[in-house]
Amino acid sequence: MSNAFDIGARLLYRDALLLVIDKPAGLPVHPGPRGGETLTDHLDALRFGLPRRPETAHRLDRDTSGCLALGRHAKALARLGKLFSGSGVDKTYWAIVEGGPAEEAGRIDLPLARRSDDPRSWWMKADPAGDPSLTHWRVLGRAGGRTWLELKPVTGRTHQLRVHCAASGWPILGDAIYGGAPRGSALHLHARTLSIPLYPKRDAITVTAPPPPHIAEAVAPLAAQAAISRAPS
Repeated sequence: MSNAFDIGARLLYRDALLLVIDKPAGLPVHPGPRGGETLTDHLDALRFGLPRRPETAHRLDRDTSGCLALGRHAKALARLGKLFSGSGVDKTYWAIVEGGPAEEAGRIDLPLARRSDDPRSWWMKADPAGDPSLTHWRVLGRAGGRTWLELKPVTGRTHQLRVHCAASGWPILGDAIYGGAPRGSALHLHARTLSIPLYPKRDAITVTAPPPPHIAEAVAPLAAQAAISRAPS
């Protein structure tokens, strides 16, 4: 990324309260202890006439791509915050995992806690004494020792999907923290869809982000195999 990065070209949805952008993989959302470029550096370009820049309503990992919701002002952020802190927002992710589950659908109900007491550490672990964490999953395709999964987190713990997949025996492809991939590998986790019931008397706002090139390339053979499997014999 650089200052030439065009965040406006990644805008997926806009109204008076909400923006949804397609966050690129590799760009942190917030400044960290090591400094460097973050999404925050680009948010002034999304003011669209308002006096203050929008702010993120939830989190996405640096290496995760896809739908990220922004509140355009304080009241919008408060409303979105309530939705995201509860179970009001329907979130759908795509992941390519190594190996894969034997079943076609299921759930992972596994509490999570921080690995370290260091407040700067975001690494997590499965821990019976941790915070309740629930993920629903469904197989979208299988081929070549990999599986394409649809993941729906019910809770929103840090690194939840990454830890849940790794603890189940099928780590997300490219996960250098929980899956043993080489450092610098491309994480194959994409926030595919957000469905946000922002306005009480209207349908939920549903926004979908296209997969980035590294995920689209990995999905292609899995989607082709799934199509063959579904074809009538």
